[in-house]
Amino acid sequence: MPLLTRTLIKTGMICLILALILGIALALGATNGLFPAYIHLLVFGWITQLIFGVVFWMFPKYSLEQPRGSEALGWWMYALLNSGLLMRAALEPIQATRPNAFSGWALVLSAALQFASGVLFVINSWKRVREK
Repeated sequence: MPLLTRTLIKTGMICLILALILGIALALGATNGLFPAYIHLLVFGWITQLIFGVVFWMFPKYSLEQPRGSEALGWWMYALLNSGLLMRAALEPIQATRPNAFSGWALVLSAALQFASGVLFVINSWKRVREK
């Protein structure tokens, strides 16, 4: 299993644990803006990283020289996804409880980072989706 795949899956597992902890806090009545962070950790942290990691590992080979496409592009995708995710998880509760221009614009930036990550994933994986 490639290092990028292992890193994505293990990071996803950490996000799953964090999301479950937030889920417990929410079930116990915490309402201080944690729900968006919970959803982002669950969807982008756990599910998306698991999918990205498995796709990078299991999809058909791109070429003999680069069987999984560009590994550098994959690492950029990982960095952008997790940078955006960390920003969202930290700033969503702040924006929900004490809205301000800084956290609002930082959330826009975090969404842009996550979007860019998705674009890099598609670019790196597109040619691997083909017939035999």
